[in-house]
Amino acid sequence: MIRTEERPTAAGRARGPQDPAAGGEFVLTFHCPDSLGIVQSVADFLLRQECYIVDLKQFGDRTAGHFFMRVHFASTSDATGDTAGDTAAVEQPAVEQLRDSFAPLAGQWSMDWRLERHDRKQRILVMVSKYDHCLNDLLVRARNGELPVEIAAVVSNHPDLEGLAAWHGLPFHHIPVTPETKAEAEARLLGLVDDYEVELVVLARYMQVLSDSATARLAGRAINIHHSFLPSFKGAKPYHQAHERGVKTVGATAHYVNSELDEGPIIAQQVIEVDHTYTPADLVSVGKDAECKALTNAVRWHAEGRIILSGNRTVILR
Repeated sequence: MIRTEERPTAAGRARGPQDPAAGGEFVLTFHCPDSLGIVQSVADFLLRQECYIVDLKQFGDRTAGHFFMRVHFASTSDATGDTAGDTAAVEQPAVEQLRDSFAPLAGQWSMDWRLERHDRKQRILVMVSKYDHCLNDLLVRARNGELPVEIAAVVSNHPDLEGLAAWHGLPFHHIPVTPETKAEAEARLLGLVDDYEVELVVLARYMQVLSDSATARLAGRAINIHHSFLPSFKGAKPYHQAHERGVKTVGATAHYVNSELDEGPIIAQQVIEVDHTYTPADLVSVGKDAECKALTNAVRWHAEGRIILSGNRTVILR
């Protein structure tokens, strides 16, 4: 644990991480042109706000001259809200107060930044076709608190998984897609994104290609998953094609969606070794495990504010 210097309170004592009266925890993520003194400036700011640093990750890209940082910090000041009681009336003002205070410093260093409460859950919308493994994994992990997300609804171009969504108490929207209705279907989808105040769209084996206009609208807030055989084994039954070629690894890639099919900025990848004893069915099963793991990691890192887009690449501050 990294801390700034503890400052005495009005009561004449120092309040640190062990104090139950701490005012809440927050996450600041930013990137900016690299320069001397950035970390010191952020640490000084937190000290003035009576905050201490719980965790800090940083990366300086010396080739591009760019700096990336994520800091998880906790407040010892009652002004940021007492998390032990009813915080509905004070949580938002606390975040806004910190944002307002940090804005001049962010401007000084030309930062692209975001500051949120650490316990905040992002609202996501999950899109799926007929394969249920990724959807089911996300539903279970969100339900038991393993993922810091709130699933607002499930959207599908097939009706097959309505029962699964209903079992979890989630709205299910069946939006069929044909070449003739694609524009109308995407308009309905984007309408749901707005209606549910969705922050992240997750394509959990959604077997439709989004249009350029839709991907532009969802830039930086839509994640897709695909098997890592692409582009080696395109088309139908890629795992059967892989079996015929005697592959030795099965993998999956989670990435942000852009106008290039399955070629958006990579977030997470998972690889599992296989051998000649694996049947096509075995490869499919292993592939599902890889897809679930890669997608879960990508959604978690996005929701926790650990991902920063840098051109066609991502910086993951884990």
